[in-house]
Amino acid sequence: MSKSMTRAQIEDAVAKKTGAPRKTVKEILESFAELAYQEAKNSFTVPGIGKLVLVDRKERMGRNPQTGEPIKIPAKKVVKFKIAKACKDAVLKG
Repeated sequence: MSKSMTRAQIEDAVAKKTGAPRKTVKEILESFAELAYQEAKNSFTVPGIGKLVLVDRKERMGRNPQTGEPIKIPAKKVVKFKIAKACKDAVLKG
């Protein structure tokens, strides 16, 4: 299995593709990430890729894996990423 791209490799690839300076690409990616973090509570859509959404998880019962003892897992909020259909189709087509 090949390794995923590093942040620097992504910046280089986008800079080459667009002809923009790498420093500008880095600033754009950082701004994009900050905006996604701020707006995730309202859901944040990345067109053609997917959507960040905030989800409430209910309280539930689980087990301590070492002792097998039942434990109560409290309710909490989690961030999920839902993949867009266009992304699934493009990635899984071949």
